[in-house]
Amino acid sequence: MANGSWPWIRLGLKDKYQGALTPGRHHGAYGRTFVGLLDASRKGIDFTAVGNPLQGFAWVVMRDGLLLWASMVKIWIRGLLGVWAFLCAAGAGAQTQRMVIIDQDGSGPGGSNQMAMMVLLQSPQTQVLGITMVSGNAWEPEEVQHTLRMLELIHRTDVPVVPGAVFPLVRTEREAKLDQAREGTFPWYGAWGDLAAHTSAQPYHTAFVVPKQVEGEPSIKASTEDAAHFLIRQVRAHPHAVTIYAAGPLTNIALAISIDPEFAALTQGIVIMGGSISPQTDDPEFTNSPRHEFNFWWDPEAAHIVLRADWPRVDLTTVDISIKTRFTQTMLDEISTSKQPAAQYLAKYTHELYYLWDELAAAAWLDPKIITAEKMLYVDVDVTHGPGYGNTLTWGTEFRPESMKADGQPLVQHEVKPVHVQTELDTARFNRMFVELMKAAPAK
Repeated sequence: MANGSWPWIRLGLKDKYQGALTPGRHHGAYGRTFVGLLDASRKGIDFTAVGNPLQGFAWVVMRDGLLLWASMVKIWIRGLLGVWAFLCAAGAGAQTQRMVIIDQDGSGPGGSNQMAMMVLLQSPQTQVLGITMVSGNAWEPEEVQHTLRMLELIHRTDVPVVPGAVFPLVRTEREAKLDQAREGTFPWYGAWGDLAAHTSAQPYHTAFVVPKQVEGEPSIKASTEDAAHFLIRQVRAHPHAVTIYAAGPLTNIALAISIDPEFAALTQGIVIMGGSISPQTDDPEFTNSPRHEFNFWWDPEAAHIVLRADWPRVDLTTVDISIKTRFTQTMLDEISTSKQPAAQYLAKYTHELYYLWDELAAAAWLDPKIITAEKMLYVDVDVTHGPGYGNTLTWGTEFRPESMKADGQPLVQHEVKPVHVQTELDTARFNRMFVELMKAAPAK
């Protein structure tokens, strides 16, 4: 039975179906009870029902062969209600996995980008359909290799890694360096920066140079598909069931939207780590440029396209809430006590104690109670090529820009959209969840 379908199917004499048991339904004047079948993924209970309800009995057997009832069970109307109540209780205890695609600038080894992916990879709540890579904190070819090796070391080689955009849609490295002379510099340039200048986590190299990896070279290979088409294919295969988790520059997502205009609307929504509004901090990266944030800055046009797309829901983790988090030595020490592969990977390769921005975006999607306050804003990115190029733009409802019209038709095809902007969090709840996931055994 196809995912997402909800058909009622008659269970007749000697018939056999697989699915999830539903309440009996009377049929005609004879009051016959038939057993319906729902998509098993909706209830999380898989079994086979065999028998003849016209004679008032059936066998009910788990799909893997384990008998749920070892003998014939009479399924009169009253009895069927009891069976249904039992299965509902069991279904409530079984957790249906949520499908997600991770889009990340996966610099490594260890560190925030890898840990953020691991939040979703380690959670039993998720089915990670794949990881798409995009340049940002490091070049995409190098990120692919670090991420493949991370998956090997934490025992999750079942998840494909899909190469994505190496360069932004419009902005170039040369332009960014010219802007430094005209408009001043920022503390962080990611793949365009250099460790010696403290503007990157690695020494500068060009895009297609992949340095030797300290964690070892991966034995598994990346997908031969490109990120944009992988995103479209997976969302089309699971309409309205996939969430996009985007914690790097938004180039891959913008390309998917440009190729398939229905892409965004066919998802469950998108979770974005990006943007900065008015962070309360003395961090020099944000004190003088409070609207500057690296992910949006790296590819402003991509962020502009993504924020104006027709998503069912957009959740935004900005700098403002991210700086209220911190990965501490105490947290790392506790994680290191676990002998599980994810914990040991972090113990060996994570040395940076900094904000947990990408990790917060992932954890809040898993457990919305982590976010204790949010506000609805209309969000966009400045795509004018001046000092504010790449800055975050926000409006309340009463001040948002509206499309001008000519002959009754909008001049702007995609208007700004409302966004759930997170503002406050339950720090203890978040920290506890993060540590527990990093200490846990590999999720399957």
